[in-house]
This record gives sequence, C-alpha cells and structure tokens, in this order.
Amino acid sequence: MQHYVQGDLLAFETLYKRHKGGLYRYFMRHIPEPSLAEDLYQEIWNKVILQAKHYKPTAKFTTWLYTLAHNKLVDHVRHLSVVNKVVVQSFDAEITGYPEEFKQSQMGNKPENELTSIRVANSLKQCIGQLPQVQKDSFLLKEEAGLSVKDIATVLNTSFEASKSRLRYAYKNLRQCLHLKTGRAML
Repeated sequence: MQHYVQGDLLAFETLYKRHKGGLYRYFMRHIPEPSLAEDLYQEIWNKVILQAKHYKPTAKFTTWLYTLAHNKLVDHVRHLSVVNKVVVQSFDAEITGYPEEFKQSQMGNKPENELTSIRVANSLKQCIGQLPQVQKDSFLLKEEAGLSVKDIATVLNTSFEASKSRLRYAYKNLRQCLHLKTGRAML
C-alpha cells in the first residue's frame, strides 16, 4: 500500500489481485445478493483509492481493508436493515423453495460424493447464517480474510479475548449445527 501511495499503480494491482476473492466472499457471506454485494465490494475498492493518502501503516493492509469493509457492512445494515431482510429472505426462498427431487434431478449424472459436498456446503451456509452476528463476523474474517485473532479484534473494535471467545463459540455452534443437519461431526 505504501508503494501505491507513492504512485506505483502496479502495487495497487497486486493488492487487488491478492485480496479481491476474499473480500468479495466476505460481502457475499453477509449479503447473499450478488449485485448488492458487488456494489459494496466496489465501494470499498473506491474507498481504498480515495483514502490511500491517509493510509497509515500501523496495522497490516488486510486489517485496514477489512475494517473498511466491516464498517461499510455496519452502515449498510444500519440504514437498510428492512431492505436487507427482504433481500436475504427472497434469496433463501429461491434456493430453498425447490423440492429436493428437483434439486436432485438438476444434478444429472454427477457422482454421489459431489452431491454430498453440495449438501454439506448448503448446510454450512445455513449454519453460518444462523450464527449470532458477532460470531458470524469473527468467523468470516478468520476464514474468508485469513485474519488473525488480533486483527479481528482490531477490525471489530473489541478486545483480543472477546474475539477469541467469539471464534470459539462460532466454531462450536457450527459444529453442532452441521452435526444436526448432516448427522456427521465436522469442523
């Protein structure tokens, strides 16, 4: 980031390539409507460009980036909480509204293990959606962004111990939820 601030455009390209996937998934996990997640995602990269001169290397770039992303999500939820609920419900209805037979017929001749993987992935997505927001935020920052507990605490403006506890409970709740949905111990 320091190189980009000094005018090196290739440095920005490197940052973008390194963080684009995780940041996009972070938004998609919170707001599972692709166009809205894409808008927020683009707003963060615009903010990175506009605030580059104000960047201070007191923390890793990743921590700063996900702090911006988290704050954007908080603002979005605060101002559009009713709209967000409608969007999430309509997305869930699209995915879960089809009977299981239809889903299986759409799978065609795919192997059983791929079907199992899809079911586990859908179960995990549902379980993540059921986590309390503070656990969900911590879990996604850990798994999607690869942040350390210390960096998660910085992004969420909480103590190290609180972040560690939230992660521990998130994993515990996910294990229990997945076990109930799949009948298998996971995570």
